[in-house]
This record gives sequence, C-alpha cells and structure tokens, in this order.
Amino acid sequence: MWWRWYGCWSSSLPPAPDSRHRSASGTSVPETTAAPATGRTPPHSQGVRPGRGLPPFTDAGEPAALTTLQVLRLLDSGPRGLTEEQAEERLLRYGENVVPARRPPSWPRRFLGSLRDPFTAVLLCLGVVSAAVASWGTACVIMVLVVVSCVLRSGGEHQAGRSMAALRELVPTTASVQRRPADDAPPRVREIPVDQLVVGDVVRLGPGDLVPADVRLLRASGLTVHQAALTGESVPVPKDSLDAPAGGGAEPPEPPHLCFQGSSVASGSGTALVIATGPDTRFAAAYGGPARRRGETAFDRSVHGIAWTLIRFMLLTPPLVLMANAALRGRGLETLPFAVAVAVGLTPEMLPVIVTAALARGASALARTSGVIVKRLPALHDLGAIDVLCLDKTGTLTQDRPVVERALDARGDEDPDVLEWAAVNSFWTVELAELPVPDTLDEAILDAAGEHGADPFAYDGIAALPFDPSHRLATAVVRRPGRHSTHTLVVKGAVEDVLDRCGTVAVDGADAALDAAHRERLLGLAAEEAAGGLRLLAVARAERPARLGPYSDKDLRGLTFLGFVALRDALAPTATDALEDLARRGVAVKILTGDHPGTAARACRDLGLDPGEVLTAGRLGDLSGPPLAEAVARATVVARCTAQDKARIVTALRAGGRITGFLGDGVNDLPALRAADVGICPRGAVTVAREGADVVLAEKDLTAIDRAITAGRRSSSTIAGYLRITLSSNLGNVIAMLAAGLLLPFLPMLPAQVLVQNLCFDAAQLAFAFDRPGPAAERKPAVLRPRTFLRFITAFGLLNAAADIATFGVLAFASHTTAHGGDPAVFHAGWFTENLLTQAMVMLLLRTGRHAAEGRAAGPVHRAAAALAVIGVLLPLSPLGPPLDMSAPPPLYYALLAAVLTLYGLVLSATYKRHPTRRIDAADL
Repeated sequence: MWWRWYGCWSSSLPPAPDSRHRSASGTSVPETTAAPATGRTPPHSQGVRPGRGLPPFTDAGEPAALTTLQVLRLLDSGPRGLTEEQAEERLLRYGENVVPARRPPSWPRRFLGSLRDPFTAVLLCLGVVSAAVASWGTACVIMVLVVVSCVLRSGGEHQAGRSMAALRELVPTTASVQRRPADDAPPRVREIPVDQLVVGDVVRLGPGDLVPADVRLLRASGLTVHQAALTGESVPVPKDSLDAPAGGGAEPPEPPHLCFQGSSVASGSGTALVIATGPDTRFAAAYGGPARRRGETAFDRSVHGIAWTLIRFMLLTPPLVLMANAALRGRGLETLPFAVAVAVGLTPEMLPVIVTAALARGASALARTSGVIVKRLPALHDLGAIDVLCLDKTGTLTQDRPVVERALDARGDEDPDVLEWAAVNSFWTVELAELPVPDTLDEAILDAAGEHGADPFAYDGIAALPFDPSHRLATAVVRRPGRHSTHTLVVKGAVEDVLDRCGTVAVDGADAALDAAHRERLLGLAAEEAAGGLRLLAVARAERPARLGPYSDKDLRGLTFLGFVALRDALAPTATDALEDLARRGVAVKILTGDHPGTAARACRDLGLDPGEVLTAGRLGDLSGPPLAEAVARATVVARCTAQDKARIVTALRAGGRITGFLGDGVNDLPALRAADVGICPRGAVTVAREGADVVLAEKDLTAIDRAITAGRRSSSTIAGYLRITLSSNLGNVIAMLAAGLLLPFLPMLPAQVLVQNLCFDAAQLAFAFDRPGPAAERKPAVLRPRTFLRFITAFGLLNAAADIATFGVLAFASHTTAHGGDPAVFHAGWFTENLLTQAMVMLLLRTGRHAAEGRAAGPVHRAAAALAVIGVLLPLSPLGPPLDMSAPPPLYYALLAAVLTLYGLVLSATYKRHPTRRIDAADL
C-alpha cells in the first residue's frame, strides 16, 4: 500500500535529529511517537509483570535486547507453541487477555454527583434556611427544583453512558494460534477467542489482522504494521524477525521485532510469540493508567463565577433587610421570613433545570440527527465556547489514501510516459506477486494512468519482485509488444534507492550517463517537490535478454532513470466546506501532526487554509505557558508532534485563555484529549480514546464537529438569555423590595406572595429550555462571562427597579384618590400585577439575539410571557386573591400602570439596542 513507500519521499528530505533508527538488517524505520507518558515500552508491558508467576523480563534484561532463544526459554515455550494443557493452566493462573475496563458510574452515583453543581448547592442551602424559618412552601418548591435538575442531568449522562457501552468492544475478536494437543503431537493452527490467549502462545499474523497481544516476531515476510492508535504514526512501520538488535543493550523506542496490541497488520505475514497479555500490554498501560482529572473547563469557570457572585449578594441581602427594618421600623426577627424570601427572589431557582434541560435537549438532538454522543452534558456548552480546534490531518482533512499529482521526467517537465511505466510496474507487481490486497499506491497510479489512456495489458507479465522494506523497491519484468527476445525490468521505489541502481538517465528520448552532477540535480528536484508536500516515487527501467531463470535484486543494476511520480494525500470531500464554516464561526484550526511539515502545509493549502508559519515540535523546544501559546497562535501547523507535544500545546492554549477542543482517535492522543476543554473522538477510535473523550462522533468528519458546535452555541445562548432576563429582573425586584421595606409602614410583599410570584415566573421561564435562539447566536463562541453578566444585570436591574418604584407612586396616587386609602392588600395586589407584567416584557424584549419587533411566529417564550401577563392581571381579581392577602386595585391604577409599562418598554428596548452586549448577540457573555 502507499504507506509502504514512506521512505520513498521522506528519504529525499533532510532527516530530523534522532528521528530514525536502523535495524540490524539495515531497514529504515520511520520516525515514531512514544506511547503516552513513555519514552519507550513501559516495563510492565514488556513481558509478564513481577508477581504474576512467570519469570519477569526485568530480571534478565529488556525483551527486545534478548535473543529469540532466551525469550522462548524465559517463557517456557517453543516455536511449535504451547500445549493445550499449558495454555489452560496459564489462563486459570493469570487470567484472560482483556484490558481492564473502567466501570461507568451508576445512575444513583450520577444523581448524587449532580448535587455538587454550584447552583444546586446554593438552592439546597436556601431550602434549608427556608425550612429553618418555617417557610415550608418555599423549602418544598426549592427541593422539587433540585430533584428535577438532578434527575434531568443524571438521566442524560446515564443515557450517554449506555450509548458508550454499546461501542465498547475488544479490538480483535479471534486470533490464529498454534498449539499442540500433547508434547509429542504436531502443532495445529486454529482460531480461538482473543481473550483466551496466554503468554507463550505462538500466533500467526496476516494482512488485515489485528495484533491480539504484545508479541515478539519469530518469522516475518514483508510485514508492515499500522501503529497509529498507539504512536500516531500516519504510515505503517516495517517489522522484521531479528534475533536481537545490533549491539544488544538498550531497547530502541519502537523495536522492529516487537508488535503491540492495538496495532494491525498492513501487509505481509508473520509468526509471533505472545510476550504480554491483558493488563501487561502497552495498550493497557495507557488505558489503565490513572485518569488525570481535567482542570476547570469553560463551563465550570463560568458557572462558578456566576454562582459566587450570586452567593455574595444572597449572603449580604438578609442582614441588610433585618438591620434596615430594625433600625427604621423597629421590626425584629418577624421580618426574617421576608428577608429569606428576598434572598430566594434574587436566586435563579430554575437555573439548574434550565441549564440541564437545554443541554440535554441539545445532546439528544445531536444523538438523534447526527449520531454524536455527548458523554458529559456541560461539554456541550464547552463545544459552543471553543475558539481553537486542534486536530491531526490524516482521516480528518485528508483521506488515508494517495492520489497522483503529476508525473515528471528527468528535467522536471510533466511526462505521461513516466506514469505509464509506473502503471505497468504497479499492475504486474500486483498480478504476479499475488498480493492479498490491492495496494492503494498502485491503485492511485493505475487510476491516474487509466485517465491518460495507458494500457498495462499491452505488455506481457513475466515475473515480479514485490516491495521489499530493506531495499524500498518493487520490480515488474514484462515483455514489450514485438520484442520477444527482450525482457524489460520496470522499477519504482524510493528516489535514493532507485538512483543508486541507475547508470543512465533518459533525456529528450536518448540515454545519457548519470554522472554526479545529474544525480545531485535529480536529488535537488526531488527535495524541492517533497518540500512542497508531495511524496515521490522514482521510476526506472532496463532491457535484458529474455531468459527462463528467476530474477533477483542482483539484476537491478545499470537501470535507466525515467522520472518521478508525485503523489499527495487525497483530501476529505467535506473538509473544505467544514473549514470555511468553522472560520465563519470564529473557530481557529490548529493542525498538530506527526507528519512532515511540508506534507501538512500542502494539505492545508489544497483545502484553502493558510498554513501560516509552519512549526515543528523540535523548534518549539521546551517552551511552555504563554511563550508556547503565542508561538502556536501565529501558526496553523505544528509538525513532528509527539503525544506529549500535543498535550503541552493544548495546555498552553488553555492557560492563555483560549477555549480549546481536541480531536483524536489513538492511545497517543489521550493526554491531549484530557488536557483540552473538550475532548472529541470518532466512534471508530480505540477504546481508551473513547473513554477519555467528552464527545464521540459518528465519523471522523469536521462537518459533525461543526454541527456539534452549533448545537452547543444554541444551548449556551438559551442559558445566557435565561440568565440575563432572570438576574436583571430579580435584582430589580430585590432593590425595589428593599426600598419599599424602608419607605412603607408594612411589608411591601408577604413571603407567600413572593413565593407565588417566583413560582409563576419560574414556570414561565421553563419555555427558555425549548426556545430556539436566532442565527446571530451561532456566529461566535458563546462563553458565559461573569463580569459581563454583572454589568448587564446591574444596568437592567436598576432600570427594572425604577419601573417598580414608579409603580409605588402610581399605587400611592391611585389609593389616595379612591376609597381604598392605604390598604396593604391593594398595594400587594398592584405590585404583584406590575411585577409579573414587567417580567413578561423582559422575557420578550431581552431574548438572546431577538426582540419582540422581529415579527417572527409566536414561540414557547411568547406563549409563556402571555400566560404570565394573564396570571398577573387575573390572580389578584380571582378567588385566590383574598387568601394571599390581595385586593383588587382601582381601575385608575390599571390606566396609570399601562402608561408606566409603555414608558418602561420603550426605555428598555432603546437601552438594549445600545448596550454592548446587544452588538455581539450573546456571543461573548
């Protein structure tokens, strides 16, 4: 496959320091990334752990440094495998080959965990205080709201947990194992469940197989392995059955003769010895390590900031009420219930319910329409708040396959003949070598050649030498039409390896000697193309007299160099539009990849994304904190990243005040997933990545992330609108009640009346959970900023208080000009009506991103506001009025109140339009 030709392009580039190592056979092993939090294979993943009964490798040296015979002796095994009796005994003694699973929290534990929410804790405290002052109605209502909020939140997260449980599955299901019925019986190969494997088993590996445990290769033939889930390596790694590394000693970071659970066979075949199973594998080392708790996310910081602001107000309000009434009116503890009611009136009792309902509704819609699972409900808000999205390019911006960009001759001019010869090589290599699966690189070449009319069938295939990782070449021997006495050797492969076998170069239809100057010019041309992000294959041919004997590597001498085939990554079909949508929404994309910087920059340019300054992890050095965040802010691409580099960059961006999301799917992505505000992974990610992520996508597709961000911003906008309306209205009422308490000879509102008013307003505010914000709410990251909220609610709270105090004057005038005099019941009824009417107006005029004049169809908020206004007018006039100590105000009051409300509405609308928050439509609250 095309990734087998990794060396064909990377070898043309200046190698990064210490980025490659060589095996004893000389095979060039691509740069790899260590497993999370490790620089090499963890000791407990290198064999049997001490204490499990089998000889630990730590007592005899590293497993990669031991010879094959030493490993077999340590594990009491042999090339023929274990006997069935030995395998059963080891399985009973050491357990099954399964990764330790983390048990998800039960529904009761999720429910109790919901009580730690700051607003829920505030409500619980208010409920306890209300019960202490015998305000049982208030206490009961508060407790009901707490229970509803916790049920909604725990229920939503429990449902997400059940969806995740359906995705959990062991990476492989069966393995081909070689065992013997008895000591003297020949071995038999059979399929067994992978959890039945034990240390010492001998397994067979073939193309497409998933490596079922950590293994040591005994034999290998053209074996390459995908290790992206463990290391982030975007290309398969060649593996070989070395007896021991050259020189022995320390184990290299990625031993070429060890394969690890979680990887998969890309090509070739092998026989391997199981050296670690279950919790001793490298996969389990990352999966089973202590889960580092993520720091405060954007949602946590916002909620905590707003909660503590309210707590300060509530702690200050009751003492002020008590002291003011005692000093000016001589009232004592009898005003305590009123003081508690005032504190309750300041609290957005419905906030936990609204927040949870809005987030749960958004999460449910995402799961239903897009297959996106939100495991942690607050993560939906954080999705809407992110302004930086970090991701790898492979599988996200690009597909895991190549396409031919162009074919060049030795002068660097486009030449379709070079592509035709490459297609001849690809076709007959696949046909004659009997490869088990089509090679994606060969498929790309054949597809491109077919578009130019090339026909490999015009040649007769004679023999083929398939790709060899040691020589990085593939050769097809064909007979050209009309040349029955001649065989043509067509070779393609790594630029340096092909040039080493060439003696001439084809220039303008003639062959010229390939001298040092020609060679340097061709290498320079290859380096220039590679620096532009293209992957190069060199193509050469040679004519040989026809013969019957086999061909070998010794025949690949004196070739004629024809040119290059340049390939690039196939772009993801939805990536361009998705990147444009993310840019419109104010989300910066950062590419953190282990690939070559030129390759990543080329993919960005092809997608219309300016790569800016392309950095490498090596250039960033040991930077951290603000200097690292500033460096990354100027770049779009950071290449040659290890797992630790990605986590370090994400942490620095968060420390710099950016709300960061990270998309990853491998074990090596786990540190960055946990470091981000929101960890995102596709459904096909490895188990450990799915467990560590907050959001699981149906596919690794940026359009799914864009839909999730949109849903998050809608939910956050709903929460922001509720908070702005409720807090400003509540603050205005509290200021007015404090003023009235000091000016009037009686309590401006009885505790029962405060409770009923709050119940009516709270019930109406439930409509916000079902409201759909306007398009403006989706344009920018939605962050609930406490300071901005405080400025907003202070300004509009004072405006609301002014309307309430104006109502006092209206009530005083209407009462003294009628027969009602100074009846407190009339005052209570009049203020009750005015409060609910002003709150209904605020609900309509301060909605996030909308106002009443938009002329949109009536929605849930419109209907709730209308119902609130009706209750405000009719309740004091109904039979329920007298039990609540309310009497109908005189008709004059309603006429004057209409004038006050009209003026209040005009001032409120004008102020809202000019307020800075209005200009950003709740995007940065």
